[in-house]
Amino acid sequence: MSSDKIAVYPGSFDPITMGHVDIVERGLRVFDRIVIAVAVNTTKTGLFTLEERKALIEKTFENYPNVEVALFEGLLVDFLRIRNIKSILRGLRAISDFDYEFQIAGMNNTLCPDVDTVFLMTSQKYYYISSSVIKEVARFGGNIAELVPAPVYEALSTRFAKVK
Repeated sequence: MSSDKIAVYPGSFDPITMGHVDIVERGLRVFDRIVIAVAVNTTKTGLFTLEERKALIEKTFENYPNVEVALFEGLLVDFLRIRNIKSILRGLRAISDFDYEFQIAGMNNTLCPDVDTVFLMTSQKYYYISSSVIKEVARFGGNIAELVPAPVYEALSTRFAKVK
């Protein structure tokens, strides 16, 4: 059994933003490895397919040997059990995030008592960024170059160029 400290950073990442990248980079100060788990979000229609999101994240973290990207569907605790991972990494932007994340962490702990959730506050320069806001601004031609990784910027520019 490995003694590495591993965390899963779950989300829909449609698309990944610099706020997400910030959480991963800072999470690597706490954990030896991070598995970015790209989830099917049944409440949203994605702009990018799961495979596209996975590829964009892999390209973003191609120089990070301690970051892995995986796809999953279903309960996060089942993914954790299969991978024998005991920590979940989550980012918080605002009080509203905390309320939601606190409920999810409680449910995950009820379903799997040996799993802990670690919260990191998003850096101040990224607290207002969300994937939804990024997509909306990009759709109308706003400058998001500093708010998303380069592969995401290129993908959004291509996707929305077809719309125009």
